[in-house]
Amino acid sequence: MSKKDKNKDVAVAEEKEKKDTATATKDEKQKNDKKDNENSLEEELQKEKERYLRLFAEFENYKKRTGRERLDLFKTASQDVMTSLLPVLDDFDRALKEIEKADDDELLKGVSLISNKFRETLRQKGLEPIGTKEGDTFDAEIHEAVTQIPAPNDELKGKIIDVIEKGYTLGERIIRYPKVVIGQ
Repeated sequence: MSKKDKNKDVAVAEEKEKKDTATATKDEKQKNDKKDNENSLEEELQKEKERYLRLFAEFENYKKRTGRERLDLFKTASQDVMTSLLPVLDDFDRALKEIEKADDDELLKGVSLISNKFRETLRQKGLEPIGTKEGDTFDAEIHEAVTQIPAPNDELKGKIIDVIEKGYTLGERIIRYPKVVIGQ
């Protein structure tokens, strides 16, 4: 083999080695790019999963909140109607007292029947009277004090002496506070 052929072979071998190195470097670069691409895709996937979970949790909270609000609305939807009917209940109480004084048993029986039916219908719709009577301890969160008078005895100081107007609740909400007179 001649020197020229040897140089050619060496040049070809060097060229081949350069190509192999370049190919290996290119393959490594592609592998690294692929790994970087996979890592960025995994990070993006994790971000999207977290975003989805947060969105799902927010939606669940929204459903629960609107469900509670809806139940509250149904419970108190008739509050305006009930409040406007409370004076009618008061009128029935006054009428029954006056009829008892007049000693008219037939009229008393008829009005009592209507009054009881009316009260029962309202009770079925959630209206309940607040049980306040004379001698109970005054509670500012439940009662509305109209006036204070000197207590007839020491036992009635800070207690309810007279109930002027009954109070009522609709569900768990007080729609009219009982108006009371308390002893000083």
